[in-house]
Amino acid sequence: MATVRQDPPQSGLGGALDPQIPVENPATGQVIGSVPDLDRCAVERLCERGRAAQGGWEAIGFDRRGEVLRRAQKWVIDNSKLVVETIVSETGKTFEDAQFAEVAYAANAFGFWAKHAARYLADERVHSSQVLLKGKRLILRYRPLGLVGVIGPWNYPLTNSFGDCIPALAAGNSVILKPSEVTPLTSLLMERALLECGLPEGVLSVASGRGQTGEAVVENVDMVMFTGSTRTGRRVAEAAASRLIPCSLELGGKDPMIVLSDADLERAANLAVYYSMQNAGQTCISIERVYVEEPVYDAFVARVLEKVRALRVGVPTGPGSVDIGAITFAPQLVTISEHIADAEGKGAKVLTGGHVLQIGGGRFFEPTVLVDVNHEMKVMKEETFGPVLPVMKVSDVEEAVALANDSPYGLGASVMTRNTSLGEQIARRVRAGSANVNDALINYTALELPMGGAKASGLGSRHGAGGIRKYCSQQAIVITPPRLAMKREVHMFPYKARTTRLIERFLRLLYGRGRRDRGRQAP
Repeated sequence: MATVRQDPPQSGLGGALDPQIPVENPATGQVIGSVPDLDRCAVERLCERGRAAQGGWEAIGFDRRGEVLRRAQKWVIDNSKLVVETIVSETGKTFEDAQFAEVAYAANAFGFWAKHAARYLADERVHSSQVLLKGKRLILRYRPLGLVGVIGPWNYPLTNSFGDCIPALAAGNSVILKPSEVTPLTSLLMERALLECGLPEGVLSVASGRGQTGEAVVENVDMVMFTGSTRTGRRVAEAAASRLIPCSLELGGKDPMIVLSDADLERAANLAVYYSMQNAGQTCISIERVYVEEPVYDAFVARVLEKVRALRVGVPTGPGSVDIGAITFAPQLVTISEHIADAEGKGAKVLTGGHVLQIGGGRFFEPTVLVDVNHEMKVMKEETFGPVLPVMKVSDVEEAVALANDSPYGLGASVMTRNTSLGEQIARRVRAGSANVNDALINYTALELPMGGAKASGLGSRHGAGGIRKYCSQQAIVITPPRLAMKREVHMFPYKARTTRLIERFLRLLYGRGRRDRGRQAP
């Protein structure tokens, strides 16, 4: 596989004397490039450039911004091999994970926001029940906030890092993207791609760097979109609150799957294995715990075990070469190992896997299945973020729902049953931002639906109307036509007792019925 070396961004902010961050291929241990570690002053200059460019970008309108996005959509497909190789080289994920979960998403997103931005952000005519506003024109308007900061994670450098820039740009904002220092090369590639597709200089800038770079972004933008851990998300929210700027957060998850006794066990097992192990389990909405009704528990575990033992782990060398790639972030290996050790110490049994794999200079973990688990164990309560699937036996639906909700997180959930009516009822009872019946994670591909978390899994959402409106402020406009514009309204100065009594009678006529009905019994 070709590695990708990325030069520093040509913005006048990087240079030979800047501190450099080495970028490593986690599947091989090789350093494949380096990026500048931008300091606070460099970020401030990027933000100044972004603000200077934003007005012109907003002014060209939705159609012309859409043209840029559609060219970028074609660029991603025409250069998909380069994009996939770049993602694989810095994440260690498989070619298939990069293609399906990243390239396909980005191509879809460019076209989706090019098509729907104008509709989602069009002026809305509002009708009011207020009598004093009869005949006036009420308008709700969305306008871009100005400069949006996107702080992305290391696990999906295209989908969850650069991907959040697309609706922000479609709305007419400039964007400063701070990718993870672990996987910055994809973001720099996409910055170059958009410039080639006609995006004006300065509208999108990549601020590579470590924690201080992200802090500087939050301190200088008009809105923050952050994807990452709940712990860091709280700090981002506090910093945004101190500046009274909006923020949207997609944070940790511990997504449950509930398998009922009437479920199609073959499909349930395939979904559980794929969506817990895909991208080596490094997905915020991975299936991280499974609750199976007792009558089908043994059969389900047997199917899962057979499929997991067949998975191939190793260095991705091309399409179809392996099923499970590397652990992208080195400290994650420690977390995964700690969760399994904690579970074993409290009585859990590892049916397969459970160990770090040494393959060359890379970082890998064996696909792992755990049974005899309970909610005293970290693997059932904390985000593991690795190729680990704990399976727990439950007596009935009520126990399954109670355990599914016994979590500080609420990002996604899945329910497996042939009774779709019952499945929907259960999905509605699970406290999560999304739920699938006889499926898992697929809701993420529906850009028309909001994608966000409940509880400690975040604030706000991406996708849908809210996924672009969050990058805008709302402006209310009321227009009074000249024919209704009296010289002086009746409620204006000077106050007169007679006028006050007339207004009181008028209010009684409008709203007095509720006072008379107050003492009546409801039917």
